[in-house]
Amino acid sequence: MNFPLFIAKRIHSESDGQRMVSRPAIRIATAGVAIGLAVMIVSVCVVFGFKHTIRDKAIGFGSHIQVGSFMTLQAGEQTPIAMTDSVMQALKATEGVKHVQRFAMKQGILKTDQDFLGVMFKGVGPEFDSTFIHQNMIEGSIPAFSDSVSSNKLLISKPMAEKLLLKTGDRIFAYFIDENGVRARRFTISGIYETNLSQYDNVICFIDLYTAVRLNGWKPDQASGAEVTVNDFNRLAETEAIYINKVNRAVDHYGETYSTKTIQEVSPQIFSWLDLLDVNVWIILALMVAVAAVTMISGLLIIILERTTMIGILKALGARNKTIRHTFLWFATFMIGRGLLWGNILGFGLVLLQKYTGLVKLDPATYYVSTVPVELNLPLILLLNIATLLISVIVLVAPSYLISHIHPAKSMRYE
Repeated sequence: MNFPLFIAKRIHSESDGQRMVSRPAIRIATAGVAIGLAVMIVSVCVVFGFKHTIRDKAIGFGSHIQVGSFMTLQAGEQTPIAMTDSVMQALKATEGVKHVQRFAMKQGILKTDQDFLGVMFKGVGPEFDSTFIHQNMIEGSIPAFSDSVSSNKLLISKPMAEKLLLKTGDRIFAYFIDENGVRARRFTISGIYETNLSQYDNVICFIDLYTAVRLNGWKPDQASGAEVTVNDFNRLAETEAIYINKVNRAVDHYGETYSTKTIQEVSPQIFSWLDLLDVNVWIILALMVAVAAVTMISGLLIIILERTTMIGILKALGARNKTIRHTFLWFATFMIGRGLLWGNILGFGLVLLQKYTGLVKLDPATYYVSTVPVELNLPLILLLNIATLLISVIVLVAPSYLISHIHPAKSMRYE
């Protein structure tokens, strides 16, 4: 039989009303662990949810990897690159790649009778993965984009619609200015989307790939590049390395050089900002663990002092200091366990409440989302529980040595 564990269970299960000092201390220590763990769970779920939501929005506009000409990706010039069927097949056949789609960019101006707005037209073909845009549609529908014929359908963002006072079904003229002069096209608004990612919503609208290629004066097999989606974002660097070896520095039949760029390189400011959130999480975790540890130390010291007579009796009966220390450490473990239970209930409750009700709102102009996003990461939450338990028990080892200073003879007269 484990004697310290047996004694700790008996102490923990006592329900008499004589322990007026230790009972509030136990409750405070348990509450400290519970609140600390709940705050850690909520913080981790919010930060992971926020990071992945913003990351997915950036990826929705630019995919994981962009393949294009060296001048387009490195110098910002709109230089076409050949995107033939063989090139597309080679990109798709790469290990770790989930989807590949062509795109072509063209700057232009949307004009109504009252106002005008400079935008970037993004031409996409029939292979365009519309899942992301579909999730952010607020009005109308996504047109069937083509690479062989122009439908004259236009998909714009809500900020554009508000600035130009447009709605689904309206017709609008677009003007394109280049070395060939000014050209006009008339489009019909097919749908309106909103992602709250202002740097994209304010400038990107979608048209047929065929229309964008024709407006640029390119050949039918040319495009601005291809957008590549990988199966696992965490293995993005591995897929990029394959493209760097097989695709970069290759030359198409027009003499243009292929190059690649990841979404972190396309939008470095967004990912740098998201990386800073990790620092905040570590600070919160450290503070909450410190709060839990301090409350547990205080509770344990009060319990030891209140149980001085019992400690003296145990020593008089031959119990060693180590045995008594283990008894109180087991008792503290029971308190921590109860705190972890209530902390999980509180933390999961708050996270699920936000997930299914969107109770806490945010300013989308500042945070790119209208409600606080949360993401349940069960392995990480389990790790938080284990780490909190271990750290709380470890910090109690030193205070437990107070037992060695309690002498049986003196403790018999202690009140």
